[in-house]
Amino acid sequence: MTNKVALVTGSSRGVGKATAIALAKEGYDIVINYARSKGAAQETAAEIEALGRKVLIVRANVGDNEKIKQMFEQIKDHFGRLDVFINNAASGVLRPAMELEESHWNWTMNINSKALLFCAQEAVKLMPEEGGKIVSISSLGSIRYLDNYTTVGVSKAALEALTRYLAVELAPKKIVVNAVSGGAIDTEALTHFPNREELLEDARSKTPAGRMVEIDDIVKTIKFLVSDDSSMICGQTIIVDGGRSLLV
Repeated sequence: MTNKVALVTGSSRGVGKATAIALAKEGYDIVINYARSKGAAQETAAEIEALGRKVLIVRANVGDNEKIKQMFEQIKDHFGRLDVFINNAASGVLRPAMELEESHWNWTMNINSKALLFCAQEAVKLMPEEGGKIVSISSLGSIRYLDNYTTVGVSKAALEALTRYLAVELAPKKIVVNAVSGGAIDTEALTHFPNREELLEDARSKTPAGRMVEIDDIVKTIKFLVSDDSSMICGQTIIVDGGRSLLV
């Protein structure tokens, strides 16, 4: 592998950071995207540079189409190509459906769903003739009810549907599109959930595999989906939850 480039949105912390570092270890130069956490993004960049890989840090709210276009212009100017796009950045307002406002809906759908479409449109322009990989991060809230999760759950369901449509349309370009849906992971993002402890206890006690899902479980699945070994997996959402979604 020589000079292949991967963009990981929302890669200053959590699953995004771990994915960026893992891909750097695989030989990719990395584009780190963040919206607010500049210091965390710089720390991630330092870890990647210590591995001998090149890094570009781009601040961009991926819910804003103009910011998306500016981000990809920077990628084009800096690296001139993109081989892998990991659509990881996510946000959302955690309230019951009857308490949601239009602004909550728009904010969540823009970042979690719309971003995939318009980032993919730009990413494809930079991918080489031999193809590329697009992997999005979803969640179990896309297929089952979770308290206060309406906006996020619906946005992730849209993301999974869009994954299927993109997979079909981009397959002739040798661009493979898939998604990964994980069970509850004890990350910083979970601290914003009002029922955090309930979710963690559910994952600890009701996961058939006998333990909670960890960040590394998601990262390993992403690495598989960007590898040549997964070239015939197309438009799928791979659930990584230790079997939790199989139970009531």
